[in-house]
Amino acid sequence: MAQTAKQSHYPSPTVNETVVSRTLSVIVDNEPGVLARVIGLFSGRGYNIDSLTVTETEHEKHISRITIITKGTPMVIEQIKHQLERLVPVHRVRDLTLGGAPLERELAMVKVAGKGEKRIEALRMAEIFRANVIDASTEHFVFEVTGKSTKIEQFLAIMYELGLVEVSRTGIAAIDRGAAGALNG
Repeated sequence: MAQTAKQSHYPSPTVNETVVSRTLSVIVDNEPGVLARVIGLFSGRGYNIDSLTVTETEHEKHISRITIITKGTPMVIEQIKHQLERLVPVHRVRDLTLGGAPLERELAMVKVAGKGEKRIEALRMAEIFRANVIDASTEHFVFEVTGKSTKIEQFLAIMYELGLVEVSRTGIAAIDRGAAGALNG
């Protein structure tokens, strides 16, 4: 008599699901505590935020846009979106990644110290990356560079070799391609 394996209704813990990166746009009321609630949702469930930006986008209506870059399995991403939609001050949650490649940009201010050849090379590389000098002395530069995160990472790697001292990054701002908007599309 052959024994049959018992079938479980739960997915096997050994099944490897693909982890994906998603860019979420969350339209919320601009009021105290909203950002804390959104972040609390992520931290309370053990989800990680790779990038977070937020600012008021419609001053008269007091509406803000939160852009979140996160990673997880497709099932986890769906859970995140549904849980965000249930928060009271949230108007809309959009996964910009599903509509194709969203336009994403980041700004970084990069302080580099150096003299002589390293100083000259830092200026030359900044020109190649279209970075602007926003502060300078005889011993340092502060560059402003914008672009995709991969461009910022490449610039930082080069500047590390040339005397990188400090970095400040904004996080990713993203917008969907096409005519649809965050509130009406």
